[in-house]
Amino acid sequence: MGDRSSEFSAPQSKPMHNSCMSKANTSYWVCQAGGWGAYSSIGLWTAVMEHGWRPSIVIGYILFFAYSIGLTHLLRATMRRNGWLAMPLSRLLPRVAVSCVAIGITQSMLVVAVYRAIEGRLDFWSQPSSIIYMFLGVTVVCGMWSTLYIGLTSMRRTRETKRIEMQMRLALSNAELRALEAQINPHFLFNCLNSIRGMIGEDPAQAQDMITRLASILRYSLQRDRQRLAPLAGEMEVVSDYLALEAIRFDDRLRVRVEVDEAARASSIPPMLLQTLVENAIKHGIEEVAGGGDVQIRARVESGNLRIEVENPGALSAPDADSTQIGLANARERLRILYGERASLQLAAPRQGRVTATLLMPAAI
Repeated sequence: MGDRSSEFSAPQSKPMHNSCMSKANTSYWVCQAGGWGAYSSIGLWTAVMEHGWRPSIVIGYILFFAYSIGLTHLLRATMRRNGWLAMPLSRLLPRVAVSCVAIGITQSMLVVAVYRAIEGRLDFWSQPSSIIYMFLGVTVVCGMWSTLYIGLTSMRRTRETKRIEMQMRLALSNAELRALEAQINPHFLFNCLNSIRGMIGEDPAQAQDMITRLASILRYSLQRDRQRLAPLAGEMEVVSDYLALEAIRFDDRLRVRVEVDEAARASSIPPMLLQTLVENAIKHGIEEVAGGGDVQIRARVESGNLRIEVENPGALSAPDADSTQIGLANARERLRILYGERASLQLAAPRQGRVTATLLMPAAI
């Protein structure tokens, strides 16, 4: 009989993505207003100190603040629309440099035009050096703005890419778990139905009881279908139903001993994983030994790990050519997907005539 692997949904990326985009846009506008506001304030203070308080200067820098934001926002839109951020530096840098020069020229022309429109004359803007300084200052600041924007955007895109890769890996893990379920469930069901079929003619009442217990197992597996972990105490109840089914089939050839401490009962394991180990003990132990024997189930918590041992009569040998080994192979694969190297499932023969399956995994409550 096999196990039922859990299905757990990957995090929903769309709401998270929208939230991240909203925060990024808010941060962008705050930086725009703060950066150009600081630059405009410094320019206004410098101009007032050199030329005195004039309405044209104040109005000019207020407008300078507004169209600085507008021009750099236009540059940002151009970068995004034409895919500049995905280009190599050899193609990106010339485009950014030309754009910053164009913004510097536009800004300088607007500053001079606004001043002349208000004052009716050029005054200090009639000196070419003043216009050149204005052009160089705006161009350099625009270059700094572009570098900062590209750097921050690249970092955010890198984080977003990593997040998407993690979600894809999680989705792949879920798909692998579902694929394992598709292999395990028929094996689980066919074994039980074969046992019940063998009892129908011999003892209908016993067959009815077996059907009831099978229904209980299936109901439990469906309830745990979308859970990654399940309490060991609940798993023990399902195993008890399974062993009751097998006890009817094997009669006095099957004896069971259970030693599970309270800390272990409170821990959680992947659903129906213990069932797989017990089924393996029955199939390759009790069925193979003429006189049957006892199956021992032990569980305890040690050093932060849950240790589960299922021991049965028999001997380790190479698997038969016809054996699919689905149960243990899928159990190991489930553990690998869920825990990586932190969990293991090993078969060993600690003493003559006995085989032990040992599951070691992080204890979780």
